[in-house]
Amino acid sequence: MIYTIIGAGIGGLSTALAFEKKGIPYQIFEKAPQLNEVGAGIWLAPNALQVLDSLAVLEEVKESGNAIDRITIGKPDLSPLSDIYQDIFKEKYGFTTVSIHRAALQKILFNKIPKEKIFLDKGFQSFKELNSGKIEISFHDNSITETDFLIGADGINSKVRNQLFSDSSRRYSGQTCWRGVVDLKLDKKYAHRGFELWGNQIRFGISEVAKDKVYWFAVVLAEENSTEDTSLVKEKLLNLFSDFDPLILKLISETPIEQILKNDINDLKPLTYWYKGNICLIGDAAHATTPNMGQGGAQAIEDAYYLSNLIKENTGKNVFKLFQESRKKKVNTVVNQSWSTGKMAHWKYGKRFRNFVLKSMPKKIVEKKMFEMYHIDKF
Repeated sequence: MIYTIIGAGIGGLSTALAFEKKGIPYQIFEKAPQLNEVGAGIWLAPNALQVLDSLAVLEEVKESGNAIDRITIGKPDLSPLSDIYQDIFKEKYGFTTVSIHRAALQKILFNKIPKEKIFLDKGFQSFKELNSGKIEISFHDNSITETDFLIGADGINSKVRNQLFSDSSRRYSGQTCWRGVVDLKLDKKYAHRGFELWGNQIRFGISEVAKDKVYWFAVVLAEENSTEDTSLVKEKLLNLFSDFDPLILKLISETPIEQILKNDINDLKPLTYWYKGNICLIGDAAHATTPNMGQGGAQAIEDAYYLSNLIKENTGKNVFKLFQESRKKKVNTVVNQSWSTGKMAHWKYGKRFRNFVLKSMPKKIVEKKMFEMYHIDKF
């Protein structure tokens, strides 16, 4: 029984490594000819870190990233609206959130997978279910392979999902985002903090992702697929965030233009099923979420943990139904809450009420919700 994983992003690589650790036969295919240093930063909350610990890569992740000991939702001047110190989570789990460059995380995972099991420059084309019960997979180079089970880990634009569930659809949030990583030494008091600053229908996030490397993101309301002269991006952002703390303007100014990425913020309209027969979707291919809770990558990593353990406990059986049952409630909560948070952050009216609610939210309630988010079932 062999599992074929399509996509070597964070979800696909985490699943491959989880299978490797549990002795589950697999192969993984990725359309890119090589792993490039694309993307920007990612926050790995304690739920993701528990899984990475079980995969024996946690120490490398911590060394390559930066511990976040305090998470702040604040005003443009950096003053807090909501401030969550991470000590209580460190006491329980032994670590807090880690901020890391996506490329660094991807490289750590990739390097742990035997090279004979990973195939680059293999773009998925289509699948066909054979009378034998096996699945035939075709690639862009006209090569084919057969497998017992197919796992689509090919992201929000998943070709596996588009063939499996042709009526699935992305949802545009009404927001677009610029991301950047800049070489900059932050003031010591900000080095282990994660910020998201809410202004007038715009917001800006900051966290250090490695020594003297800072990840930032800027979110504004925009028409879908809006374009502008890339040479004027910095000028546009400096103008949009002109009334924010000088640190924000410094981050934008000092980021090389080629290091600034722009993406519309989308999620996936929740699917009724993530699987059909011997084919299953995981990560963003199954349940892409907006990034407002820092849980997109974490939920893909959780998928790897649950799927690998369920397969190990049910050798030779199709566990995709069990997998969906074990994950769907939590994932849907993340998707829905993240969507709502993103909308609230950009309210045109009611900002004072919103800020009052954030400042007044009892600490115990916030911590309880975070503990629920970070919970991982033990197998």
